[in-house]
Amino acid sequence: MSDFAVIPQHGVGSRPAGGPRLEHGIHLGGVVAFLAVLVAGLGYAVVSLIADMNAVGEAPLAYGAFALLGLALLIALAFEFVNGFHDTANAVATVIYTHSMPPLVAVVWSGFFNFLGVMLSSGAVAYAIVTLLPVELILHVGSGAGYAMIFALLLAAIIWNLGTWAFGLPNSSSHALIGSVLGVGLANQLMGGGDGTAGVDWNQAFNVFKALLFSPLCGFALAALLLLALKFAVRRKDLYEAPKGETPPPVWIRGLLILTCTLVSFFHGGNDGQKGMGLIMLILIGAAPTAYALNRTMSDDTTPAFIQSSAAASQVFSARAAGAPQPEAAQARRTVTDALKSKDLNQPPVYAALSALATDIATSVKNYGAIRTVPAAQTENLRSAMYLTADAVRLLPNAGAGLSEAETTTLKSYTGLLNNGTRYIPGWVKVCVALALGLGTMVGWKRIVVTVGEKIGKTHLTYAQGASAEMVAAGTIGLAELYGLPVSTTHILSSGVAGTMAANGSGLQMATVRNMALAWILTLPAAITLAATLFFLLRHVF
Repeated sequence: MSDFAVIPQHGVGSRPAGGPRLEHGIHLGGVVAFLAVLVAGLGYAVVSLIADMNAVGEAPLAYGAFALLGLALLIALAFEFVNGFHDTANAVATVIYTHSMPPLVAVVWSGFFNFLGVMLSSGAVAYAIVTLLPVELILHVGSGAGYAMIFALLLAAIIWNLGTWAFGLPNSSSHALIGSVLGVGLANQLMGGGDGTAGVDWNQAFNVFKALLFSPLCGFALAALLLLALKFAVRRKDLYEAPKGETPPPVWIRGLLILTCTLVSFFHGGNDGQKGMGLIMLILIGAAPTAYALNRTMSDDTTPAFIQSSAAASQVFSARAAGAPQPEAAQARRTVTDALKSKDLNQPPVYAALSALATDIATSVKNYGAIRTVPAAQTENLRSAMYLTADAVRLLPNAGAGLSEAETTTLKSYTGLLNNGTRYIPGWVKVCVALALGLGTMVGWKRIVVTVGEKIGKTHLTYAQGASAEMVAAGTIGLAELYGLPVSTTHILSSGVAGTMAANGSGLQMATVRNMALAWILTLPAAITLAATLFFLLRHVF
């Protein structure tokens, strides 16, 4: 688990004055415990998956399909594992280089709070990435094209993450994953003979881009301002000087550094862990739709509200249909699917189709009594109707629909119920993602830690600089989690360290900053190209 390939910054076998000791190996007992937890987690996933399928009478999968499902889940968990040692190293760099915690203790501590962050996450971010994917691949994720999509986007993100890690560059796993999603969408559209735009929800993509663009600028500026504020308010010379030897900082600043490291780790788990959850749920929905396509944990008490809200939404859609006849449910699904591809939703036939889908959803739930009792044969059609309706409502304002305040309230309430019926995360998925992210934190962390601690600024990281960068990172990531925005822990924290170096007059190592900026700029085009190429090749394999 030790990172044997760390290249010292100040000569072979040396470390900078006041720098931490990173050469300690891992005790054999630690390796055994790591492997035991890893095996136990995978075993728990298999047992839980089979139990879920048996509970709803899902037909046993053929050996080939089960193997494909297992491989897809392993790759999804591998992405979270790589995310752990790539991104979370940023969280521990400040406490390690200020001697607030010993390196191995800091890594285990961060891994635990990553685990906790995943387990207590809301799930809001999980589907923010999924909505960027082409609607036809989401609805038919169990097809050959669906598996090609999953494998292509995950492998592309993993390859780029490992490449930047090999060079010790702090790079965003979120950035890489989003680029991979866009690459799959573009390749899917081009292979279908389109112009390459309808395969991606660009409005949603731009919202994500804004969050990714904002995060490093926010990290740099706010950390710099916070350091200057600290200098003005707390006039203690030792806080703004490099640590002397391996002496830990004063108790109060040490506590603050440990607290901020804890919060960054916790919020990183809550934000980044959800991206893997969303993709794992897509895989499960495709392979075992009866068990996972609908949220069968919804209480039966929600049924009356569900039926009433569906009827109210149907009336809103019908009033805008301008007399267009309501099609049958199957035709309505095709009409809305085509409209979502072209983003041409503000049309009477589309409103008539949405009205038909809302009526069909209400009738199905009423006839079967509750979401959890929908029979296997009807699961896929009902989920498709619910997903299509919710996605269409989300996009209607951008399509030019001038909804009144009352209509907006009705449709917002309805969308919430639809999402509750199709978007959920089983407990065992959370546990497995939490373990993958937490265990990944304990592997390969040294490369990125050395870069953040030694190679961004020209001087050693001071206590105040570490605290400022971590406080800004914790606050920004926490707010992003609250609003369901995928942001980059790496960008925020590494740019925060750079901001404190600039504000302190310490100077920046421009070669490192240039390489970080280059990786940031190249991540999207590189991930798009990798994912598009892999998707093209895998479409011919499946």
